[in-house]
Amino acid sequence: MLGLGLNRRRVAPRLREIRFTLRRLRSSPLSIAGMAIIAVFIAIAILAPVLAPPPDPNRPFNIPRDGFASEPRPPSPQHIFGTAEGQYDIYYGVIWGTRTAFTIGIVVVGASLLIGIILGSLSGYYGGLVDNILMRVTDVIFAFPGLILAVAFSVALGRSMESVMLAVTLVSWPTYARILRGDILQVKQETFVEASKTLGGSDYWIITRHILPNAIYPLFIVATLDIGSIVLLAAALSFLGIGVPLGYADWGQLISLARNWIVGPPNDPLKYWHTWTIPGLFILLFVLGWNLLGDAFRDILDPKIRRR
Repeated sequence: MLGLGLNRRRVAPRLREIRFTLRRLRSSPLSIAGMAIIAVFIAIAILAPVLAPPPDPNRPFNIPRDGFASEPRPPSPQHIFGTAEGQYDIYYGVIWGTRTAFTIGIVVVGASLLIGIILGSLSGYYGGLVDNILMRVTDVIFAFPGLILAVAFSVALGRSMESVMLAVTLVSWPTYARILRGDILQVKQETFVEASKTLGGSDYWIITRHILPNAIYPLFIVATLDIGSIVLLAAALSFLGIGVPLGYADWGQLISLARNWIVGPPNDPLKYWHTWTIPGLFILLFVLGWNLLGDAFRDILDPKIRRR
């Protein structure tokens, strides 16, 4: 009975914390707008086989094409959003491109978080030589513009979906490591950490049980904001022709196919508007949704706001 009472006392503050966070989410217009936009994209990704049935179930991300003519066709009953250069179906590309965006965003952020948490924890907790070595590695990566470095990695790794995700991960993880290191340098000076060391707690126990739970919240905020920017970076690689293979369902790929048709003939400059407007809107709304959600999380998890 005593153990049950102690467990209840431990769980009660966590439940109050969760209820407080949910109330903040519901009361934030930004979070509601962001969640609504992301919910729509999640529905599109889940229902992609229904909304755009793949001609070949074994290769669902290959955009079907209706011929090989270079000039795009306008929207029609056969092609709802029209076709891009090479007669690739834009509707199919943006629907299945939603799955591509979620795959890139979630996998890259997850891998970058994992690497950043491990290396940032080691750097911030142990300091000294370990800190110097790891931070110099991050400084080398930060010395190059992210897009340029991602381009170099993509060219070296070859043109594929896996190469895009690996290249963007190699560029993204130092941000998480640097942020977590700074927070750990502050948290490890707290008295409860010193008390745990005095009681004989192992380094692993202290880092996972005491330091990370008090230092990791900023990473979640940055990760939420980064999903949109990571999808933008991957789209930029595809636009440059070094991302996913030609014909792969990806928003950046579709805009790449539209770059020769942004301006139509002099008598009709907006003739090919559908080739770049539709995939551009998908990218815009996807990034906007994650940015709104990230801003809401930042406001909710801000300690200054939480004290009000």
